Amino acid sequence: MTKIAMLSGLVLFWMGAGVLAMGEADPLLSKVVIDQLEIRDAAHHRPLVLEAQGWTGYDLHKLRWKADLEWVEEELEEAVVQVLYSRAADPYWDWQIGWQYQNRPRPERHALVLGVRGLAPYWLETDAALLFGKQGQLSAQLKLEHEVMLTQRWVLIPELAAQWQRRVAPGQGSGSDLSLGMRLAYEIRREFAPYVGLIWQRRFAGRAEVVAGEAVSETQWVAGMKFWF
Repeated sequence: MTKIAMLSGLVLFWMGAGVLAMGEADPLLSKVVIDQLEIRDAAHHRPLVLEAQGWTGYDLHKLRWKADLEWVEEELEEAVVQVLYSRAADPYWDWQIGWQYQNRPRPERHALVLGVRGLAPYWLETDAALLFGKQGQLSAQLKLEHEVMLTQRWVLIPELAAQWQRRVAPGQGSGSDLSLGMRLAYEIRREFAPYVGLIWQRRFAGRAEVVAGEAVSETQWVAGMKFWF
């Protein structure tokens, strides 16, 4: 009877915690964050880039979305969109599962996303995921970002973004992209900050393409703003 009572108590505690997590103490909330809305001074054109994300939900369960868009001469050149279910693993980390749409390279691609998001030591914002596409396509994504408060308003934001993809077409090896960025923002308000910065990008193509000398590296100046509501 003692074991049954203990088990019943644990079940009731779990059910009660679930009710509290979905009740008045844990209201339904939403947030939209425009991480980057910027013009980049590329070699041949000046694309407009938008990186945004948002969520709606409770402390433990959220529906998240992410969008990375790029316009060239007022035409949408590239789009990557994710829709994710996010479940809190602890106060600092969430597990995520969902779907990604990408329009480049052609043809359009869809993938299952399994990821983790949270704060690593020293308040390093971390977003990592594995993506599983059709016909054995596999890719991995990692983004690290940290805000350094220089003063009460000036903020230095270093960022690293990396992506690896296993290509399945005959004769192609794996490809990867690496981006390092540094942006200096001025917080007019905590919710709004214009910035300028510098990013360095390198694209590593398939093994045969790398041998042919087609890997690309470039440095760009950027100017934009970030805000949330």
